[in-house]
Amino acid sequence: MDVTWRSEPTGIGLDGPLGGNAASMQATAGALARAESALAAVLVEGISDQIALETLATCRGRDLAAERIVIVPIGGAHAIGRFLTRLGPPGSGLRLAGLCDLREEEIFRRGLTEAGVGTPGTRAEMAQLGFQVCVDDLEDELIRAVGSEAVEALFDAQGDLRQFHGFQSQPAWRGRDPDAQLWRFLRSSSRRNLRYARLLVEAAVARDTVPRPLDALLASV
Repeated sequence: MDVTWRSEPTGIGLDGPLGGNAASMQATAGALARAESALAAVLVEGISDQIALETLATCRGRDLAAERIVIVPIGGAHAIGRFLTRLGPPGSGLRLAGLCDLREEEIFRRGLTEAGVGTPGTRAEMAQLGFQVCVDDLEDELIRAVGSEAVEALFDAQGDLRQFHGFQSQPAWRGRDPDAQLWRFLRSSSRRNLRYARLLVEAAVARDTVPRPLDALLASV
Protein backbone atom coordinates (compact mmCIF):
# COMPACT_ATOMS: atom_id res chain seq x y z
CA MET A 1 0.00 0.00 0.00
CA ASP A 2 1.25 3.50 -0.80
CA VAL A 3 2.92 5.21 2.16
CA THR A 4 0.56 8.18 1.85
CA TRP A 5 -2.23 5.99 3.19
CA ARG A 6 -0.44 5.30 6.47
CA SER A 7 -1.95 8.13 8.41
CA GLU A 8 -3.78 8.67 11.68
CA PRO A 9 -7.58 8.53 11.70
CA THR A 10 -9.16 11.91 11.13
CA GLY A 11 -10.54 12.10 14.66
CA ILE A 12 -7.13 12.02 16.33
CA GLY A 13 -6.03 15.43 17.53
CA LEU A 14 -9.13 17.38 16.55
CA ASP A 15 -10.07 17.93 20.18
CA GLY A 16 -6.47 18.64 21.10
CA PRO A 17 -4.21 21.67 20.59
CA LEU A 18 -5.29 22.26 17.01
CA GLY A 19 -8.63 23.81 16.23
CA GLY A 20 -10.34 26.10 13.76
CA ASN A 21 -8.37 27.01 10.65
CA ALA A 22 -5.26 25.09 11.74
CA ALA A 23 -7.18 21.83 12.05
CA SER A 24 -9.00 22.48 8.78
CA MET A 25 -5.81 23.18 6.86
CA GLN A 26 -4.09 20.11 8.31
CA ALA A 27 -7.03 17.85 7.47
CA THR A 28 -7.23 19.17 3.90
CA ALA A 29 -3.48 18.83 3.32
CA GLY A 30 -3.48 15.26 4.60
CA ALA A 31 -6.46 14.31 2.46
CA LEU A 32 -4.95 15.85 -0.68
CA ALA A 33 -1.73 13.92 -0.12
CA ARG A 34 -3.70 10.67 0.00
CA ALA A 35 -5.78 11.70 -3.02
CA GLU A 36 -2.68 11.47 -5.20
CA SER A 37 -2.93 7.67 -5.07
CA ALA A 38 -6.68 7.34 -4.42
CA LEU A 39 -9.29 5.63 -6.54
CA ALA A 40 -12.10 7.90 -5.29
CA ALA A 41 -12.25 11.31 -3.61
CA VAL A 42 -15.30 12.55 -1.72
CA LEU A 43 -15.41 16.34 -1.46
CA VAL A 44 -17.12 17.73 1.64
CA GLU A 45 -17.43 21.24 3.02
CA GLY A 46 -15.70 20.73 6.37
CA ILE A 47 -14.10 18.42 8.92
CA SER A 48 -17.39 17.52 10.62
CA ASP A 49 -18.63 16.05 7.33
CA GLN A 50 -15.37 14.14 6.96
CA ILE A 51 -15.63 12.71 10.47
CA ALA A 52 -19.27 11.75 9.94
CA LEU A 53 -18.57 9.85 6.74
CA GLU A 54 -15.46 8.13 8.06
CA THR A 55 -17.37 7.13 11.20
CA LEU A 56 -20.22 5.73 9.12
CA ALA A 57 -17.76 3.77 6.99
CA THR A 58 -16.23 2.24 10.12
CA CYS A 59 -19.67 1.37 11.48
CA ARG A 60 -20.49 -0.30 8.17
CA GLY A 61 -17.33 -2.39 8.39
CA ARG A 62 -15.52 -0.58 5.60
CA ASP A 63 -11.85 0.39 5.51
CA LEU A 64 -11.67 3.48 3.32
CA ALA A 65 -7.87 3.50 3.40
CA ALA A 66 -7.71 -0.08 2.12
CA GLU A 67 -10.26 0.84 -0.56
CA ARG A 68 -8.20 3.94 -1.41
CA ILE A 69 -11.13 6.27 -0.87
CA VAL A 70 -10.32 9.65 0.64
CA ILE A 71 -12.69 12.19 2.18
CA VAL A 72 -11.44 15.70 1.39
CA PRO A 73 -12.67 18.67 3.47
CA ILE A 74 -12.44 21.62 1.09
CA GLY A 75 -12.90 24.45 3.59
CA GLY A 76 -16.28 25.70 2.39
CA ALA A 77 -18.58 25.26 -0.58
CA HIS A 78 -17.08 28.12 -2.60
CA ALA A 79 -13.89 26.07 -3.04
CA ILE A 80 -15.67 23.23 -4.84
CA GLY A 81 -14.71 24.36 -8.35
CA ARG A 82 -11.04 24.65 -7.46
CA PHE A 83 -10.95 21.16 -5.93
CA LEU A 84 -12.89 19.59 -8.79
CA THR A 85 -10.42 21.07 -11.23
CA ARG A 86 -7.42 20.03 -9.15
CA LEU A 87 -8.57 16.43 -8.74
CA GLY A 88 -9.92 16.08 -12.29
CA PRO A 89 -10.20 16.31 -15.14
CA PRO A 90 -13.04 13.86 -15.76
CA GLY A 91 -11.67 10.65 -17.20
CA SER A 92 -8.43 10.87 -15.23
CA GLY A 93 -9.31 7.70 -13.31
CA LEU A 94 -10.16 9.33 -9.99
CA ARG A 95 -13.82 8.97 -9.16
CA LEU A 96 -15.34 12.11 -7.62
CA ALA A 97 -18.27 12.38 -5.22
CA GLY A 98 -19.37 14.90 -2.64
CA LEU A 99 -21.70 16.25 0.01
CA CYS A 100 -23.05 19.75 0.61
CA ASP A 101 -25.67 21.61 2.64
CA LEU A 102 -28.98 22.62 1.10
CA ARG A 103 -28.03 26.31 0.96
CA GLU A 104 -24.85 25.43 -0.94
CA GLU A 105 -26.52 23.17 -3.50
CA GLU A 106 -26.46 25.73 -6.29
CA ILE A 107 -22.76 26.48 -5.66
CA PHE A 108 -21.90 22.79 -5.98
CA ARG A 109 -24.09 22.43 -9.06
CA ARG A 110 -22.38 25.37 -10.74
CA GLY A 111 -18.96 24.02 -9.78
CA LEU A 112 -19.72 20.63 -11.30
CA THR A 113 -20.80 22.27 -14.54
CA GLU A 114 -17.82 24.63 -14.78
CA ALA A 115 -15.34 21.83 -14.01
CA GLY A 116 -16.82 19.66 -16.75
CA VAL A 117 -17.97 16.90 -14.39
CA GLY A 118 -21.58 17.17 -15.56
CA THR A 119 -24.49 19.52 -16.01
CA PRO A 120 -26.88 18.64 -13.20
CA GLY A 121 -30.09 20.62 -13.33
CA THR A 122 -31.76 18.84 -10.44
CA ARG A 123 -30.81 17.25 -7.13
CA ALA A 124 -31.47 13.82 -8.62
CA GLU A 125 -29.00 14.56 -11.41
CA MET A 126 -26.44 15.65 -8.83
CA ALA A 127 -26.93 12.33 -7.04
CA GLN A 128 -26.33 10.47 -10.32
CA LEU A 129 -22.93 12.18 -10.41
CA GLY A 130 -22.25 11.06 -6.84
CA PHE A 131 -23.04 14.35 -5.09
CA GLN A 132 -25.57 14.36 -2.24
CA VAL A 133 -27.33 17.27 -0.49
CA CYS A 134 -28.08 17.52 3.24
CA VAL A 135 -31.36 19.13 4.31
CA ASP A 136 -30.75 21.57 5.83
CA ASP A 137 -27.20 20.61 6.85
CA LEU A 138 -25.32 17.73 8.46
CA GLU A 139 -26.24 18.68 12.03
CA ASP A 140 -29.92 19.04 11.14
CA GLU A 141 -29.91 15.66 9.40
CA LEU A 142 -28.30 13.97 12.41
CA ILE A 143 -30.55 15.62 15.01
CA ARG A 144 -33.65 14.49 13.12
CA ALA A 145 -32.19 11.01 12.62
CA VAL A 146 -31.38 10.49 16.28
CA GLY A 147 -34.29 12.48 17.78
CA SER A 148 -34.11 15.39 20.20
CA GLU A 149 -34.63 13.28 23.34
CA ALA A 150 -31.88 10.86 22.34
CA VAL A 151 -29.53 13.74 21.53
CA GLU A 152 -30.12 15.18 25.01
CA ALA A 153 -29.45 11.72 26.47
CA LEU A 154 -26.18 11.69 24.57
CA PHE A 155 -25.34 15.13 25.99
CA ASP A 156 -26.03 13.72 29.44
CA ALA A 157 -23.74 10.74 28.85
CA GLN A 158 -20.99 13.09 27.65
CA GLY A 159 -21.34 15.52 30.56
CA ASP A 160 -22.73 18.32 28.38
CA LEU A 161 -26.38 18.35 29.45
CA ARG A 162 -25.96 20.92 32.20
CA GLN A 163 -24.23 23.30 29.82
CA PHE A 164 -26.96 22.72 27.24
CA HIS A 165 -29.65 23.56 29.79
CA GLY A 166 -27.75 26.75 30.59
CA PHE A 167 -27.72 27.60 26.90
CA GLN A 168 -31.48 26.97 26.69
CA SER A 169 -32.09 29.49 29.46
CA GLN A 170 -30.40 32.31 27.55
CA PRO A 171 -32.96 34.98 26.54
CA ALA A 172 -32.25 34.58 22.83
CA TRP A 173 -32.97 30.83 22.92
CA ARG A 174 -35.50 30.44 25.73
CA GLY A 175 -38.69 28.77 24.47
CA ARG A 176 -37.31 28.10 20.99
CA ASP A 177 -37.88 24.87 19.08
CA PRO A 178 -35.85 22.06 20.75
CA ASP A 179 -34.25 20.96 17.50
CA ALA A 180 -33.16 24.53 16.80
CA GLN A 181 -31.66 24.75 20.30
CA LEU A 182 -29.78 21.49 19.80
CA TRP A 183 -28.52 22.67 16.41
CA ARG A 184 -27.21 25.98 17.74
CA PHE A 185 -25.60 24.36 20.78
CA LEU A 186 -23.70 21.94 18.56
CA ARG A 187 -22.63 24.70 16.20
CA SER A 188 -21.58 27.13 18.93
CA SER A 189 -18.29 25.29 19.49
CA SER A 190 -16.21 23.88 16.63
CA ARG A 191 -14.65 21.23 18.85
CA ARG A 192 -18.04 20.20 20.21
CA ASN A 193 -19.36 20.01 16.67
CA LEU A 194 -16.50 17.75 15.59
CA ARG A 195 -16.87 15.47 18.60
CA TYR A 196 -20.61 15.01 18.13
CA ALA A 197 -20.28 14.40 14.40
CA ARG A 198 -18.88 11.00 15.36
CA LEU A 199 -21.16 10.38 18.34
CA LEU A 200 -24.36 11.26 16.49
CA VAL A 201 -23.50 9.07 13.52
CA GLU A 202 -22.80 6.16 15.87
CA ALA A 203 -26.16 6.79 17.55
CA ALA A 204 -27.95 6.93 14.18
CA VAL A 205 -26.34 3.65 13.12
CA ALA A 206 -27.44 2.03 16.38
CA ARG A 207 -31.02 3.20 15.75
CA ASP A 208 -30.86 2.30 12.03
CA THR A 209 -31.80 5.88 11.14
CA VAL A 210 -28.71 7.05 9.25
CA PRO A 211 -29.57 10.11 7.12
CA ARG A 212 -30.15 9.19 3.51
CA PRO A 213 -27.53 11.57 2.03
CA LEU A 214 -24.76 9.99 4.14
CA ASP A 215 -25.80 6.43 3.38
CA ALA A 216 -26.30 7.12 -0.32
CA LEU A 217 -22.95 8.87 -0.65
CA LEU A 218 -21.03 6.10 1.07
CA ALA A 219 -22.81 3.47 -1.03
CA SER A 220 -21.83 5.29 -4.23
CA VAL A 221 -18.07 5.02 -3.69
